[in-house]
Amino acid sequence: MDRTTAVLARAARTLRDDIRPALHRVRTPASLEAWNAPGEPVAFTEAVAQEFAPFAPGMPWGRPWGTTWLRISAAAPAQWVIDDDERLELLVDLGFTDARVGFQCEGLLWSEDGRPLKGVEPLQRSFPLPHRPGDGFIYYLEAAANPDIAQGFQFVTTALGDRGATQGEPLYRLGRVEVTVRHLPTWELIQDLTALTGLAAELSPGGRRDEIVVAIEDALNAIDPLAVRDSATAARGRLASVLARPASASAHRIHAVGHAHIDSAWLWPIRETRRKVARSFANVLALMDRHPELTFAASSAQQWAWVKSDYPDLYERVRQRVAEGRFIPTGGQWVEPDCNLPSGESLARQLIEGKRFFLEEFGIDSPEVWIPDSFGYSAALPQIASAAGSRYFLTQKISWNETNTFPHHSFLWEGIDGTRIFTHFPSADTYHAQISAQELFLAESQFADRGRTDLSLLPFGWGDGGGGPTEEMLASAERFADLEGAPRVSLSTPEQFFTAAAADYDDPPVWVGELYLERHRGVSTTQIELKRGNRLAERMLREAEYWCTVASVRRGAVYPADTLRRIWQDVLLLQFHDILPGSSITWVHREAAEKYEALRGELTAIIESAVRALLGDGSHTVQLNAGPLPNAGVLALGATGLEGRPRPASDASARELDDDRVEIANGRLRVVFAREGNIESVFDIAADRELIPAGTPAGILRLHHDTPTTWDAWDLDDHYADRIVPLPNPAYISAFGVDEDGASASIDWDLGASTARIHYRLAPDAPRLDISIDLDWHEDRKLLKYVLPLDIHADRAAAEVGYGHVFRPTHTNTSWEEARFEVVAHRWLHVGENGYGASLANESTYGYSVTREGGSQSVHTVIGVSLARAPRYPDPESDRGRHRFAFTLRPGAGIAEAVAEGYRLNVPIREVTRVGGADIAPLVRVDAPGVMVEAVKLADDSSGDVIVRLYEAHGARSRGRITWDFAARSAHECDLLERAVEPRAAGGENRLDGYAFELRPFQLMTLRISREGAA
Repeated sequence: MDRTTAVLARAARTLRDDIRPALHRVRTPASLEAWNAPGEPVAFTEAVAQEFAPFAPGMPWGRPWGTTWLRISAAAPAQWVIDDDERLELLVDLGFTDARVGFQCEGLLWSEDGRPLKGVEPLQRSFPLPHRPGDGFIYYLEAAANPDIAQGFQFVTTALGDRGATQGEPLYRLGRVEVTVRHLPTWELIQDLTALTGLAAELSPGGRRDEIVVAIEDALNAIDPLAVRDSATAARGRLASVLARPASASAHRIHAVGHAHIDSAWLWPIRETRRKVARSFANVLALMDRHPELTFAASSAQQWAWVKSDYPDLYERVRQRVAEGRFIPTGGQWVEPDCNLPSGESLARQLIEGKRFFLEEFGIDSPEVWIPDSFGYSAALPQIASAAGSRYFLTQKISWNETNTFPHHSFLWEGIDGTRIFTHFPSADTYHAQISAQELFLAESQFADRGRTDLSLLPFGWGDGGGGPTEEMLASAERFADLEGAPRVSLSTPEQFFTAAAADYDDPPVWVGELYLERHRGVSTTQIELKRGNRLAERMLREAEYWCTVASVRRGAVYPADTLRRIWQDVLLLQFHDILPGSSITWVHREAAEKYEALRGELTAIIESAVRALLGDGSHTVQLNAGPLPNAGVLALGATGLEGRPRPASDASARELDDDRVEIANGRLRVVFAREGNIESVFDIAADRELIPAGTPAGILRLHHDTPTTWDAWDLDDHYADRIVPLPNPAYISAFGVDEDGASASIDWDLGASTARIHYRLAPDAPRLDISIDLDWHEDRKLLKYVLPLDIHADRAAAEVGYGHVFRPTHTNTSWEEARFEVVAHRWLHVGENGYGASLANESTYGYSVTREGGSQSVHTVIGVSLARAPRYPDPESDRGRHRFAFTLRPGAGIAEAVAEGYRLNVPIREVTRVGGADIAPLVRVDAPGVMVEAVKLADDSSGDVIVRLYEAHGARSRGRITWDFAARSAHECDLLERAVEPRAAGGENRLDGYAFELRPFQLMTLRISREGAA
């Protein structure tokens, strides 16, 4: 008879009722006093100077997001005797709940002289005391009353994510705070039983499992429930032989890497993350003091910078462990960003700023990119990572796919330009493992590359809200290091794992293109204003760097390097994978919107200051073009005075047709609107071609119910398409006419609780239809799409991504294609058939669907633009309010025209008034078709060298030359960190006035030009 179930149930009951309660031999309560910080958190020195009042267990504390400081005074009684197998501890219960670590109250323990010592959390409540019985001591505990916004991830609407919630009633009731003695053999017995019961639960019947079950039963029989501590050593002896059996030679090998994934903001504000990082780092340092085998990998240079700024003593202790190779800067990015929405240049700056920080602080260049939790990964990333000197990539998020299981765990990931990077997905499908038997067996059983390699990585330590590794996790790693029936576990580092894994896998498979997450598709739309703020910040940083460089080179103006770097770091922080996607609490979103507005003002001032340094003050108005292509008569990267420039002759017209229809036209296009406001016709005059399928309304607003099964702000479930909400009234044409800017028509829409006005314009002689949408949005759990059917037979659609574009099928032949029903595009989307296409450029909209519709005789392409959502969780105010969107439809466009429209709309002409001159010649010029200048700046090392970043945008090989109009000593290719590299793009003879190159499709090149006379 198989006794496994009965024995494991008995073991669980014995652990709960007998062994764990016996862990601490004696207890004595501490004396407590408390002070409540009246507002935001304060520094230690300010807190301890306050007047503390008596406090006791059982008393309520902590309004939402509030901070309570506890002064803990205690002494172990002098008569206590601490044996060699015991440990004196301070044990703290802040009133912990069943919520997960990092999603409730937590604290930081400080020494009396102001040194952060250890985080205090539900599963890290104890602090080993360096005192002897009879010694009095004082500690301070900074307790954070963070509300449990997650609520078990039931996605319940809550107002606690608002900064105003801080005035609520106390959330917690203090538990016991006491000095106690831990009995170490009893603790070790708990770890033995936990490991073996977990292993027995995973093993198949017979053999090894039976042996373990018998040993567990023998150990349980050896325990005296009235004298557990006295019998713990004997019970452990009954388990020793089964724990000593080594793993088989073919056992899966797991590199366990200590980690604490800390979301830089999510269900808590940024200011709380700063404290979470300190708690986690303090936990790790305390654990390292007792466990020399522990190494710990920490990503996100921003979080390290916070510790340096806020906790200098803690940072210095971290620095010591870094020097020992135990505390490891990982990932090389400023934060773990969203990897679909930021531009290619932003993703590059994430690595530039992250790596530069780690190099400047520690001399360490992280070889891996570590982003375990972002919501899909752009096909631009392999090239960007490689250009920063990274060789490896890690994530586990693709395991969240709802439809398809990814076929590999270790593989080469090939990006849009052909760059390949060795990539690993932890096969346990988690980035905060506890090193449990269940996780280890999952890592082995799911490992898709069995037979070719047997190495996988397991990040362990409490994450999301921080916490990090625990003693229990290290005990589990020790027991599973070499244990029969289980995978082998070794404590490791990211670099050790990747070096071993890459060497072990001779010919890994290749995955080409984006790593699309079949989940969380709604984050490309949620929080409209953050998307707009990000796009604008990216554009203005481009402008600021360029014009400041021109002013420095031409006029000797001071280049504001520190200011620009700080602004970049602010923008990069806001690209964190729960901020920019719009999946955080109200507090985070409001704070981000406020920051974007402040940065807009600051960057405007920087740009105008640079232009005035170039032109001086006066009465002229100048038009600036920081884009890589000519725009509105202004040269690429140049400026032209506005005065005296003739306006183009207007060929625009507007007229009313029969049936209350309206036509607007210019020399290129004719657009007809039906009485109900939809577009009836877009006629391309030059091509003699109709763009709208006959009888198909275009340019309509379609409202859908949007009620995802889980993850409200994140998910857009496919059933939304079947749940169209009827509109209360038909749309109508509210205005049309002609003015100096062209012909226009406006359509008003009644959406129920919301209204919208779509404004269409044909500028004189323009080959495009300008579209702007003013939306007053007050829906609840709805999705609004702008639907544009086009009479184009496209089997694929091109969408811009960082430094290039990707093609995605428009059909659903396979489950992979069917699951990709909502996708991301940056500045433009293009659909085409042989010889004809159309592009849709956008100002700041990222979410799209592209489908095929029609009958048996005709199929056309339908672009669906996701304009707005209205989820309730975690921000119940998501997107309610007024918004403006801008697009351009370009009939007859190829990829080159799509690229041009994207730049025209997103790097518009900037006018600066009251300057002394008119024209500014471009600082650099490129004569290669399809090659775009994406950044021009001064070198980060203050040398005065000019850095130019270019990429090929059309998806074709391009040969040409970049020239500059300043004296140069040399020019050479460099990596993203501006370090010289072997030329990869050199295409001919290079002189001091230019650099000849040849780029592959989508190839990225950074050029460093050393100036004559520069510092």
